[in-house]
Amino acid sequence: MASQLASALALLTACQQQAPAVDMAALPSVASPPYICGHIPKRAAELMTGTHEPIVVGFLNEWRNGVGYGTCAAYEPTGERAQLLHVVLDSGGARGQVDEYLKDGGHLLQEIVTRGYGAYITDPERETRVAALVVMGKARLSVELVRGVKGRDNAADLVALVKLIAPRLLAGAASPSPDTKTGG
Repeated sequence: MASQLASALALLTACQQQAPAVDMAALPSVASPPYICGHIPKRAAELMTGTHEPIVVGFLNEWRNGVGYGTCAAYEPTGERAQLLHVVLDSGGARGQVDEYLKDGGHLLQEIVTRGYGAYITDPERETRVAALVVMGKARLSVELVRGVKGRDNAADLVALVKLIAPRLLAGAASPSPDTKTGG
């Protein structure tokens, strides 16, 4: 009996040592370098994905003179190179897109940018997958945490990231069209 208990404890200890500890640090509240794709704080991306030194592809241009665009993707640096984070900035935004998130069970984002309208939604089949959409006029910022970290509040992480990057990325967007006004 004693040898069985010792074996069980040894196995339990070995299993506990193999599971990496989840870094529960809060995402930064202020965007600061280093950045990935010029605008996403690298530390925030690493905390959200649980991956240090992700492979990053793409760029994001701030809105200036009514133009802003780009896409940024972060991938697992080893093995299958699975996508972890995906950000898109373009001019295809409309309030109806955010309303669709809300109809599908999403949650309204508090105003992150003046005259902006946004929501986020979690994937009911994959607990670590969360997406957010913010529109301001025709400007659209889409952020998807494709694979977050089990044990972290992935929705809170995504909302925090959107709060870090949306004001800067959408700051120069053109005046909103009538279909993006909030209220009523």
